[in-house]
Amino acid sequence: MTDAVPSELVTLADVEAARRLLAGVTRLTPVEPCRPLTAKLGGPTWLKCENLQRAGSFKVRGAYVRLARLGDAERRRGVVAASAGNHAQGVALAAGLLGIASTVFMPLGAPLPKIAATKGYGAAVQFAGSTVDEALVAAQEFAERTGAVFIHPFDHPDVIAGQGTIGLELLEQVPEVKTVLAGTGGGGLISGLAVAIKAVRPDVRIIGVQAAGAAAFPPSLAQGRPVRLGAFGTIADGIAVGRPGDITFAHVGKLVDEIVTVTEEDISRALLMLLERGKMVVEPAGSVGVAALLAGAVQVETPVVAVLSGGNIDPMLMVRVIEHGLAAAGRYLTFTVRCGDRPGHLAKLLTYIAEQGANIVDVAHRRQDPRLQLGEVELGLSVETRGSEHSDRLVNALRSAGYTVTFGV
Repeated sequence: MTDAVPSELVTLADVEAARRLLAGVTRLTPVEPCRPLTAKLGGPTWLKCENLQRAGSFKVRGAYVRLARLGDAERRRGVVAASAGNHAQGVALAAGLLGIASTVFMPLGAPLPKIAATKGYGAAVQFAGSTVDEALVAAQEFAERTGAVFIHPFDHPDVIAGQGTIGLELLEQVPEVKTVLAGTGGGGLISGLAVAIKAVRPDVRIIGVQAAGAAAFPPSLAQGRPVRLGAFGTIADGIAVGRPGDITFAHVGKLVDEIVTVTEEDISRALLMLLERGKMVVEPAGSVGVAALLAGAVQVETPVVAVLSGGNIDPMLMVRVIEHGLAAAGRYLTFTVRCGDRPGHLAKLLTYIAEQGANIVDVAHRRQDPRLQLGEVELGLSVETRGSEHSDRLVNALRSAGYTVTFGV
């Protein structure tokens, strides 16, 4: 149930009108300098902190504009949406502010904090399917059955105009900007940014960033039409979209300069850097612009702004991502060592590792492996190091001391 594709793209006037609607509703989110990226890129790098927006992401902008423009009869019928979290919270908050009843379909297994937040904003939550695409089908069926207005997460001019207000803000906050990067799923955010920024500063380069495991735009742009991925998956659930929108595809094709992809390791490293160096809580989808810059996935001209599109990360996922980020940065090492199964041998090994400057996180004994010799034990070790070079030195030192070190067992 996607609205008909308009013959004209969203305009700067549309975005400016959306900004007037959002006055007093959304926050003017800060733009913060990022020293690690400034040093890496050799020029000013800024972060547009939509992770600090109301409801924890940029989504409330587009949702509020869409709902505020509903007629009285439409408002009485209520609205329905589907989302894994951010769009759900944006619609629920906007609906509550406007006095509109809202129902949100979420996939089974959606993060508990996002479910609780959506309910907290006043929406009725229902569960359907295991993916957002399946939840979307259920939401559309609900709209047809009840008359509720379906609020698409990205493929509507009002939604694009609302997201475009971020572009107007960052042009005022960093008027000298030369490059802007933002995460891209269905394309609503990058479309809105491109509309606003290109209209005022056509020289600014606009770059969309997708997770490599859910990158629907590259094949779609290659074929000249939206193409659905056969399968997709990424820790960046906020941009895990299997097909670009028809309306957003038209905007991206005409206004966005480049679409690049980043790996799960790139995303994990970016999240770790943002948390550790920037003191920023950001969800995986919100960090992909930073990930592209850290990984060198794209060459940029500074000053550059990366949009941190959201901060709604499940604490359990954060723990896993931090561990993954540490491992990707060479600071969290997991390996096995064989040694004699006699008193004192374990203490000797752990002391030796500590002498190399590594911090032991976890130790597991395995004695039942048939590959082990009698009187031998295999130890699974997890250690923290200072980086990849330190990890290499530790492994070489262990092997030089006569220990058998293996990985992936």
